[in-house]
Amino acid sequence: MKEYGSMDRAALEAELSFQQSQYDAFKQKGLKLDMSRGKPCPEQLDLSADMMKLENYIGENGVDTRNYGYLEGIPEARRFFADVMRVPSPEQVLVCGNSALSTMYYLIDLGWRVGFVDSIRPWRFCTNIKFLCPTPGYDRHFKVTEYFGFQLIPVPMLETGPDMDVVERLVKDDDSVKGIWCVPVYSNPDGYSYSDDTVRRLAAMETAAPDFKIFWDDAYCVHTLTDEVYEVLPILEECAKTGHPDRAMMFCSTSKMTFPGAGVAAVATSRKSVEHILRNMSSMIISYDKMNQLRHVRFLKDRKGVLEHMAKHRAIIAPKFELVKETFTRELGSCPGIAHWTDPKGGYFLSLYVMDGCAKRTVELCKQAGVVLTPAGAAYPYGIDPHDHHLRIAPTYPSLAELEQAATLLCICVRIATLEKLLAK
Repeated sequence: MKEYGSMDRAALEAELSFQQSQYDAFKQKGLKLDMSRGKPCPEQLDLSADMMKLENYIGENGVDTRNYGYLEGIPEARRFFADVMRVPSPEQVLVCGNSALSTMYYLIDLGWRVGFVDSIRPWRFCTNIKFLCPTPGYDRHFKVTEYFGFQLIPVPMLETGPDMDVVERLVKDDDSVKGIWCVPVYSNPDGYSYSDDTVRRLAAMETAAPDFKIFWDDAYCVHTLTDEVYEVLPILEECAKTGHPDRAMMFCSTSKMTFPGAGVAAVATSRKSVEHILRNMSSMIISYDKMNQLRHVRFLKDRKGVLEHMAKHRAIIAPKFELVKETFTRELGSCPGIAHWTDPKGGYFLSLYVMDGCAKRTVELCKQAGVVLTPAGAAYPYGIDPHDHHLRIAPTYPSLAELEQAATLLCICVRIATLEKLLAK
């Protein structure tokens, strides 16, 4: 098809009329599909059903997981997460509740109220504090730091990770910059993974704030869509090598391995920081759900067991990603200049980039036809995409049949939004 930008007005109007007729036909189908979040589908949840059959709740060393104790997590769970996260020692791991996000929130709050082992003072006594946000990124990360009053500073996201030239410049002389959000493997939403150079520079960079923190959300560390798992350079070891052992806080959970909202989360950092967290956390809680920790360890066993389990997930969701990309290629690739998209090798999302000024209208059109997408701009600080051009696509939950319809409708909506934009000039 001829590029829209080279069409005259009459041709654009004719094309819009055709796409509108296609759109109206979709509206008649009465679709009702929510693709606003990256959720496992029911078939994926069924993969972990056997985990609920645990009958013996006595852990190693005779620990009765039904009772109080072991705030740091039961020993086998600490070993499990150290293995999955590729952390040198289980003593660097705290096993928490069901949510990595709530653990991140707690640690931002800890920095705010008390500070960290390398803090001069609690963050609440610092002025104009800032947090770096690789963009596009995870909206829930941004919401946490926005809630605490941080100024959110966008940093361009490259295929190798955040633009390190920008990061290094921002942290070098400004001690109000307190941290950076990172999703290092199969990032949300682009699906990019950090290069070795990016990891080394994050670990070694000079920061004006002595308590600068890397919040390293390894949410998709085993969530590959191919036969290979990307193993990012170990951030804790790199930080220790460069004399910054307390810089990184590494997070992981089983939410998208077993059951979202009913999994187990963990944080890994230096031993000194682990002790600091435990001292302060003990005022809040006596212990987390050790029965759930034991269930997960016995079901998943170790990193090898997790990878075998995730291969079953991959068999379900990889075809969905392929279907979306094939639909985009067929429906949008034939019209140069109106959209491009990422090709993730893992994770739960891909990004669709449309013509500037067209993302919100595309989402609106989809919603009117029965398909709910992530709000345009959600992947940017404060929910503001300055170019209004990014859409986060979450293909995992719908069935293949539903997804085929939704992806086709999305492409029609992209075309309509683009044509309306061009005709408005």
